[in-house]
Amino acid sequence: MSMASLGVSGIFMVGCCVAAQIARLVSRRLVTREGIVPILVNEAIAAAELCACCFELIIVADNFGVAAYAVCLFVLTVWWGKVWGDASACPYTHMEDVLEGRTSFKEMALRTWAELMGGCCVYRIVQVFWWLEFAETHKGRAFESCSADLQVSPYLGAVIEGVATLLCRLASKTLSDKEPKFASYIDSFIGTSLVVAVYAFNYALLAAFNFSGGYFNPVLATALKWGCRGHTNFEHIIVYWIGACVGAVLSVPIYKLPIVRRFLLGEDKPKQD
Repeated sequence: MSMASLGVSGIFMVGCCVAAQIARLVSRRLVTREGIVPILVNEAIAAAELCACCFELIIVADNFGVAAYAVCLFVLTVWWGKVWGDASACPYTHMEDVLEGRTSFKEMALRTWAELMGGCCVYRIVQVFWWLEFAETHKGRAFESCSADLQVSPYLGAVIEGVATLLCRLASKTLSDKEPKFASYIDSFIGTSLVVAVYAFNYALLAAFNFSGGYFNPVLATALKWGCRGHTNFEHIIVYWIGACVGAVLSVPIYKLPIVRRFLLGEDKPKQD
């Protein structure tokens, strides 16, 4: 594939980020700053930005390989870490907040709903862009039927998503407590590395079988793979919602274990809240 096609993909992702930033600025002017509404708007914008870019990242990965995919994903995660503010575009972070007493169950549910709306609705915009076929890599993609990444037992897929999510959340909590220089870059690198590791392993074994796809975010997985042939909707929920969310929720008590904190932080006792 030509570098021009890669450039088109890059321009599209940059355009999505610019459009999302404009939407955030407009919402701050038009939406009241009090209450839950601005929080939900911010989550919906972040989820739309995430999913739009990740749709295009699939094009990059399929046509230009894991290295190009990894570089783009790393740059995007660093950017998102700087502009999203309190938004996460990921439901299980709010579940962790409920366990920690930082938010209510109602707010968690509303944030998750907003993320799903933003993430799933943005596909129509991506589809129109693909239909225009500015790049050869977009030919036939707008109305192409999608295939699921899950080719093994949904329970094994759930374990893979859960364990990887657990590791990612433990790393994020460690960086948050240690507050090292360039923490956001390190966190982005860890998250990118886990995603790329699963993707690369799947890619290497494509002729034999895939595992879960390595989404580590229920909203992203639903926006990209809900209804695709290769798994049922129930199996999708088991892998990408139950698996990832259980992994994230388990990170809360596991991170408080003395042995874990000694290993990650060098502490003798868990930090008192």
